[in-house]
Amino acid sequence: MSTAPRLTALDALHRSLGATMTDFAGWDMPLRYTSERDEHNAVRTKAGLFDLSHMGEITVTGPQAVDLLDYALVGNISTVGNGRARYTMICQEDGGILDDLIVYRLGETEYMVVANASNAQIVLDALVARSEGFDAEVRDDRDAYALIAVQGPESPGILKSITDADLDGLKYYAGLPGTVAGVPALIARTGYTGEDGFELFLKPEHAEGVWKALTEAGEGVGLIPCGLSCRDTLRLEAGMPLYGHELTTALTPFDAGLGRVVKFEKPGDFVGRKALEAAAERAETAPPRKLVGLIAEGRRVPRAGFQVVTGGEVVGEITSGAPSPTLGKPIAIAYVDAAHAAPGTAGVGVDIRGTHEPYEVVALPFYKRQK
Repeated sequence: MSTAPRLTALDALHRSLGATMTDFAGWDMPLRYTSERDEHNAVRTKAGLFDLSHMGEITVTGPQAVDLLDYALVGNISTVGNGRARYTMICQEDGGILDDLIVYRLGETEYMVVANASNAQIVLDALVARSEGFDAEVRDDRDAYALIAVQGPESPGILKSITDADLDGLKYYAGLPGTVAGVPALIARTGYTGEDGFELFLKPEHAEGVWKALTEAGEGVGLIPCGLSCRDTLRLEAGMPLYGHELTTALTPFDAGLGRVVKFEKPGDFVGRKALEAAAERAETAPPRKLVGLIAEGRRVPRAGFQVVTGGEVVGEITSGAPSPTLGKPIAIAYVDAAHAAPGTAGVGVDIRGTHEPYEVVALPFYKRQK
């Protein structure tokens, strides 16, 4: 028996704006409002407004909160300063990735873990199980927050006009409390689009007022509402992984080219350490496959699961693919045999419904904003 999707605090507002809605990880979310291309280009050149309230917030507090997180996650959370954030992962005992996360340090003994919507319950359950023996509390705060993001080159000016927070002093991967449109919010600067931007964690009852205030503040500079579809093409151009595509339980962080997030130097044991040490060694000596970018020479778009081929031999698999509005060509991310993974490797193509379509192997990301 299927259950009805969950609704964010902005659901009625999305519908009033004519959004095309879709079921995503058990939530009814806006896919697009106008066209994916227009929304994508707005974020690259002006600004876009996103509802991300489907993300999973989990609060970890107590005297041993940081010890729990250092044990439960692969990163060194004890080195995260007050008001800063860290990209990290939570892995299984065998090293497989359960989810990629952002951890915010909110106070001396208080942390907020933000999980992907599709994995929020899995991460919550894992943290609760791993908290045994630690003087720390793991709290499900998914219903306590709405999450709004404003992304794009105009986003600092837009947000400055309605907040008292020192945005100029807010570094990348940091967060600070402030007021936005007169209501309290945690203002973060992380992003998943390749552009500068901010995420606003606030009470659900304040979400509609803040959304409308941001819309009004951005009217003169081209801010428009944006859905999940353009969020995917933006992160794809920026070479950012998506759980379920580039990251899965069948892969370790080293398989995904993200071994840098695993901190073996931190004191004590952590879940998956032994398996990840072996994975690190394999990646150094004989990596099976590497994550690469592919740019089409033609117009046909590759999709996840399509095979990467050369000389009639399968040498990899597409994990994400889409037309790139910024490059004007189809692009893809793929896991490819190490022998064919170097940028510029000749003869590589994608099997698109039985036809070998030529693709250029490139280093990720496809797009990097000018600082």
